Amino acid sequence: MHFEVKRTTKVSKQTAYTGLLDLDSAKRWMQGLVRIERLDEGPMQAGSQWMETRKMFGKEATEHFEVVELTEPKKIVLRCDGTKGTTGKGEFVFTYIIASEDDHTVITLNGEIRGLTGLTKIFGKMMAGTFKKACAKDLDGLISYMENE
Repeated sequence: MHFEVKRTTKVSKQTAYTGLLDLDSAKRWMQGLVRIERLDEGPMQAGSQWMETRKMFGKEATEHFEVVELTEPKKIVLRCDGTKGTTGKGEFVFTYIIASEDDHTVITLNGEIRGLTGLTKIFGKMMAGTFKKACAKDLDGLISYMENE
């Protein structure tokens, strides 16, 4: 299952790239965030990992994220391994493409949900719209935060 969210911002490509990887600022813009715990140290790079806990539908849910690819300042690929978190199954891949257009920056998020079977696959299809909306809210929150900093 795939979905796409596209947003435009007045911040530079570099600012958008840095903002997407700034876990410390997430508490200022990410809806429902309870905590983020880095599982490694140092600058973000391929292989960097963290646990992200959010309050969703009245319950806390924790998911495991890993940086798959970084191409500064134009591409970020993140993977959420559902088997290591509350979801318990599936793999979620988020590819952010950051491009300059005229006097603004366009951030495109391509989301992919893999590895769901049986009832979870049917449920996953129903949830794809909800998932897309949540990702759009996150991107809107980040852009608002970056533009007002």
